[in-house]
Formats: sequence, structure tokens, C-alpha cells
Amino acid sequence: LCHACRAHRQAKNRKGRDMFKKILIANRGEIACRVIKTARRMGIKTVAIYSDADRNALHVEMADEAVRIGPPPANQSYIVIDKVMAAINETGAEAVHPGYGFLSENPKFADALQKAGVAFIRPPKGSIEAMGDKITSKKIAQEAEVSTVPGYMGLIEDADEAVKISRQIGYPVMIKASAGGGGKGMRIAWNDDEARQGFQSSRNEAASSFGDDRIFIEKFVTQPRHIEIQVLCDTHGNGVYLNERECSIQRRNQKVVEEAPSPFLDPATRKAMGEQAVALARAVDYASAGTVEFIVDADKNFYFLEMNTRLQVEHPVTELITGVDLVEQMIRVANGEKLSLTQDDIGIHGWAIENRLYAEDPYRGFLPSIGRLSRYRPPEEIATDGHVVRNDTGVFEGGEISMYYDPMIAKLCTWGPTRDEAIEHMRVALDSFEVEGIGHNLPFLSAVMDHPKFISGDITTAFIEEQYPDGFNGVDLHEDALRRIAAAAAAMYRVGEIRRTRVSGRMDNHERHVGDDWVVTLQGHSYPVRISADRKGATVHFDGGGEHRVESDWTPGKPLALLDVDGKPLVLKVGKLPNGFRIRTRGADLKVHVRTPRQAELAALMPEKLPPDTSKMLLCPMPGLIVKVDVEVGQTVQEGQALCTVEAMKMENILRAERKSVVAKINAGAGDSLAVDDVIMEFE
Repeated sequence: LCHACRAHRQAKNRKGRDMFKKILIANRGEIACRVIKTARRMGIKTVAIYSDADRNALHVEMADEAVRIGPPPANQSYIVIDKVMAAINETGAEAVHPGYGFLSENPKFADALQKAGVAFIRPPKGSIEAMGDKITSKKIAQEAEVSTVPGYMGLIEDADEAVKISRQIGYPVMIKASAGGGGKGMRIAWNDDEARQGFQSSRNEAASSFGDDRIFIEKFVTQPRHIEIQVLCDTHGNGVYLNERECSIQRRNQKVVEEAPSPFLDPATRKAMGEQAVALARAVDYASAGTVEFIVDADKNFYFLEMNTRLQVEHPVTELITGVDLVEQMIRVANGEKLSLTQDDIGIHGWAIENRLYAEDPYRGFLPSIGRLSRYRPPEEIATDGHVVRNDTGVFEGGEISMYYDPMIAKLCTWGPTRDEAIEHMRVALDSFEVEGIGHNLPFLSAVMDHPKFISGDITTAFIEEQYPDGFNGVDLHEDALRRIAAAAAAMYRVGEIRRTRVSGRMDNHERHVGDDWVVTLQGHSYPVRISADRKGATVHFDGGGEHRVESDWTPGKPLALLDVDGKPLVLKVGKLPNGFRIRTRGADLKVHVRTPRQAELAALMPEKLPPDTSKMLLCPMPGLIVKVDVEVGQTVQEGQALCTVEAMKMENILRAERKSVVAKINAGAGDSLAVDDVIMEFE
């Protein structure tokens, strides 16, 4: 742009008289789609950028224009400032929304936009520099009299210094990337060895993800809750807080389940946290949406953690309880408008829950999964006065989950007048969400929604570690749930048998008789039942007493069964098995067999097929790149010793020995790309 054009654009943005005509979204996936939806509603045209891996992505299809910016790796496309600026100049975009991650908190990008006369739908460059750096932000927070966690804010040169500082602070400590976010570049260390390893891994991840390898260390607060305050400020000195979000359920320091409001805070603590958050924002002349994150202990003492000078992943739950479109507010603030909201306008209406759907296999320690979505059917989105289901997503059926980007593929949100209602809506929505072709965490999310500690609100950031110390291995359903599923399976199987034995074109009296007596086997239980069917459904009588009424329009071949059992909904994902179904519901993955009494008698005599023995092998748990191998052939390794490091989806994963053994063979080395279950090494 020439100097005159830049001056005209900057003047227009300062006055805020005319709304932007075109916005470029410097991001991808679900957040790009989210911004496009609001821009479209506001009558603003949008520009998408994409790498070669995203050529057919949903955000590209949704935008009015799209520009290719390079190869799949983010450091060759999405975070290359010159390429993004070229796309802006090519399309004439007047403003840029960065989403989160990538360039969203990069002051150099903000500076480039300012020089080009392009509005940044984010806070000013000075705010980004002050709050985007965790070391600087903590010092500013202390000066603004915001409660902070003890720690070392200076630069740390090497692992030896990291260990020394950790000892001075006192274990446990949190090792964090100064420019980090989303759990990347973050480790908890409980001793010297973990501090040394954590420092190196955090620095490597920080360098590859953010181009900044600076690390700092602070005290890790035990039994903490992660509660954050949403703030919104304009360029005219106005600022409000939009209450809090509870984000305590995390794994690898990355949020999995969020809700608003928090079940833990009282009005006085909420007010104190909100006022400190706004004070901090004003201290750096903040303007836009932002989030001030706090660690809160069991006594409701709260400590500043960091400020994210961008839109947060979990912003939908705030929108659902306040009715405020945060993306719209960001756009209006960037256009120079005053906030139309005061603190008195902000209330709490109902309760909202967000579950993050990740392309991660919970049965393999939540390790990343890639591949093609052979089936992707989210639940129907609903918006009524008493029930909301919202799904923010950036993928589609047939699309590919790439190894190059974050594994989150959707954010499923529900709202209800009360917390219990919001949770129940979420349970049904999760059961209705169909995903095939990749490993995913839907079963785990369902398990969390039914967990007594979550239901009670008694949670900390150690929830997953404490409640699933041996990893997630599925859910064992209670007796009442098993009986309901057994009744549904028996009724469904009978429908299938009638259809299978019907001769096409023949009268009903020519059909082969289908019996009413069956034995349903699931999760180690066997239920002899008798079915009494009619035109509306079936009543399933259990041997020994009890019955369930099953009604549904399900037909054989449908992968999702929406049933009514005793007047209550039951949603099942259904796959065909010989003499039964694979049924998934409420976090359980069940093999359900429905047999005649004679078939059941014979099946009980059949031997069980055992899985192959892989106890003397180290298998690659996810598709990834071998970063380094820490052992050699003939070496004796101890339980817990690091064997190798695998990088996938921008995260380093250290694979450790499960027991003492001797390395017999190494099949892969640094730089090798491996698939799931490839044998990395073998043991004697």
C-alpha cells in the first residue's frame, strides 16, 4: 500500500465511523469458521488463508475468498508474517482477526499490520508485548497489586540453572515457555531429574511452536483450580469483566472440559477476581477481548497465572451465559467503537458446559491420532429458551486430520437453566456425536460427565491424573444402565431378525417365525429375556423379575439409535457384530450378543481368543517423528527410564520403560517417521 492509502485506512479505523468491509482470518480450523460466522452476520466479507494441507478445509469453503500461503508446516505457512501480509495486500482486507495460536500474540505481526494501515482485531501492540510474555506480565501484575504465584521471572540459560532455581523455589514447580499457550512448552517437575528433562522439552517445544525458547519457573500450587476471568475493553478507557470460566479438567496442562460459571466461586470472590482482572487490563491500556487466568486454592485464595491477549478457545461458554458475542465485540472495538455494555449489564444466565473433541486416543494415553474422518456427524444444533447445543468445528466428513496442527477438531457446548440440566444435555449430545476413522476422546468426555466428582463440582487440575491414574480404559456401566441397554439391544435385534428372515414380495404368513426368548450378554453379564412386541414398540421382560418398555424408529443399518426406554431417552452408537452389536454409550464400548437360549448355551463353551503378546516390545503409540533415541542395544534399562522421544502434533512425548529389562534390538532412529504400533525397539 502507498503512504496515502495507509493513512486513509488508519484514519478510518481510528474514527470507527464505517464498519470494515473485508476481514482476513489469520488462522484455520474451527476458530476460523467461528469468526466467519459472526462476520457474515455483520455483513462483512471474509478472506481465508490456507496451507497445502488445508486446501479443501471447511474454513476455506466458508470464506468469501481464500489465499494459499505455503506448505503444511505452520512455520512455512501460517506463522510466516510476510506470507500473511502478502495475502492481506492481495485481497485488500481492511482488518485481520488472528483467532488463537499462530500469530495471535506476536507483536511483530501487530507491528507489520500497523505499518500497513490494517486494523488488528486484537489489543494494541504494547498490550500484546506486555501481557503476551509471561515473565513481563507477571511483573506488571505485581505492580498492579494483582495476587501472583511465587516464582523466578528471569531468563534461564540451561538445565543446570533450572534445577538450581527449582530447588530454591521448592518442588513441585511449573516450567513454562514465556511465549507459550495451549499447554505447549509446559511441564511440572517434582524433582531434579524432572526439572532437567522438563526444561529441555519445554524449550524445544517453545522454539518449534512459538519461535521463542525462553523459559521461566514458578511454584506449582497443589490442589489448584484453574479459573479464568473474561475481560472486554475498548479504546476509550471502558472495561468490564464477563464473569469466570472453570477450566480445571486438563490433561498435559491443556484444557479438556470448561464451564461457566464456576461451581466453586462465591459472588465476593468472583467480584474480587473480576476487578483485579480489569485493573490489570487497564494497567497495559488493553483494548479487545482477553482472559486473565488464575490458580485458585481450596480456600479461595487466587493467584495470577497469565493473561491471554486474544480470544480463548473456551469463549463460547461465556457467550452462552451472558448473551454477548465476543467476536462481534472484538470487531467493533477494533473499529473504534465504545463498549455498549457496562458492568451492571453483565449477568449470569443459566449454565454452560464445553467439551473439546480431540483427535486423541484416550485408550493410548490420549496420544494424537491422524487419519480421514470416514464418518463425522455432530449432534443437531439447538437453540431454545431452555436448551442449547452448539458445535464449533472446522472439519467435515471425509476430511483429513493432519499431523501438522493442533488435534482439537470441535468444541461441543450445551446450555441449560441449571448446571445439572446443562450436564444432562451434554451427555445426550456426546452420545449422539458420531466420529469414525480416527481415535478420539468422546468416550472419555462421556465418562467425565458421569463422574461423581465432576457432578458434585469437586474438581482440581489434577482430576484426570487422580481419577484415572492407570489411564482411561473405558467405563464399566452400572447394573441399571446395563439392563436398559440389554432391553434395547434385544428389541433391536428382534427387529433385525424379522427383517432378515422376511422374503421380499411374500405375504406375512410366509415369514419364518422369530422367537421371543433371547439371552443378552454384555460386560460379563447375561440376561435371559422374553419380548412382547406390538406396533408401538416392545416390552422386554427379564428372567427373575423386572421389565423395560422400549420404543424407537430405529431400523437395521442405522449407526445411531435414538430410543425411548421407560419414557427416558437412550442414545446408542450401533455397529453390527455376529449375533449382536457393538454399542457405544456413556463412555462404554460394549460387545453385546443377543442369542437364542440354545446359542447362548453353546457360546458359553467357546474358548476366549487372547490378544498377541507385545510385552517385550516398545510400540509407537501414535503416528509421529522420532526425535531421539536415549538407549542402545545391550543396555539395561530401569522402570521409568526414558527410551526415546516421539514428536506429534507439535508435542514431544517421552516413551519410558515399563519395567527393568535389556534392550535387544532397536528398529528406528532419530528422523524416522512411524505409524501407530510400529515396533521401535525390542527387549530380551
